[in-house]
Amino acid sequence: MVRVALAVLAATALAGCGGSSPAKTSARATAGASTQGTGHKPTVVDGSFYADGVDGTLHYSIALPPGYDASGKRYPVIYVLHGLPSSDQAYKGISGYADSLASTGHPAIVVGAQGARAGDTDPEWHNWGPGRDWETATESELVTWIDDHYRTIPERSARGIIGISAGGYGATLIAIHHPETYSVIESWSGYFVLTTPDGKPQDLGSAEANADASAHAHVDHLEDEFRPYGKTFFGFYIGAQDPYNDFVPDNQALDRELTAAGIPHVFKLYQGGHNGTFWREHQDDWLAAAVERLDPPERSSA
Repeated sequence: MVRVALAVLAATALAGCGGSSPAKTSARATAGASTQGTGHKPTVVDGSFYADGVDGTLHYSIALPPGYDASGKRYPVIYVLHGLPSSDQAYKGISGYADSLASTGHPAIVVGAQGARAGDTDPEWHNWGPGRDWETATESELVTWIDDHYRTIPERSARGIIGISAGGYGATLIAIHHPETYSVIESWSGYFVLTTPDGKPQDLGSAEANADASAHAHVDHLEDEFRPYGKTFFGFYIGAQDPYNDFVPDNQALDRELTAAGIPHVFKLYQGGHNGTFWREHQDDWLAAAVERLDPPERSSA
């Protein structure tokens, strides 16, 4: 179970990437209201709602940028997907990312998406069927809820999705399946084929289903699918010492395939492993690269 130990590390590191523990506030009924956000630090609260995709409560954390309450502005949104397998609390701890954006002058809302429940620790952000449709819950229902309850700029051009490890897989495939939703996609130490907890390719029972769950299989028609929606930024980054044997070659293969297909992207291979130290070292640059390609905050007309 090689991926289990490192995915737990990835989920834990998400909480430790440069910030303190978030304040915990239920937002089920009052998701649109924050209690702070006027100082120099982001305000982090937890929320939840009923999601048909998972046939139950879906949780999230949201970080509102400094000055959110007083500004009257709408903001771009970055969705962050954690690593898997994980606990049902892995979505928490996004304050480090929000602090990074605030300190580098990139005001944006950051949303930590829940990607696992107790007893269902490795859904891979995939649609498995009724009650386990994590892709639908994340891309459709969570995005709709956030846009309805917070001052977002509810447009593709102001929405990005980022993932760490298995979250990188989820972010990439969700964005590929829904080119109308996100204009920025980033994978941090991720992979691009659906895997089992021990890091092996997962067989979904048919060639069609396996292809749909592989970023590689979509390369030939990515340009046609994304063109109607405007500019898209796709960046994927990994450490050369990543201990998962297949992750670096998988990233390099996708880089070659996208290059051969003439699809613009950014791929970088760094010195580093698969841990919080590596991600913290680069998170300011990676997050800035994402937010700088989104629409800037704008005055709300509401």
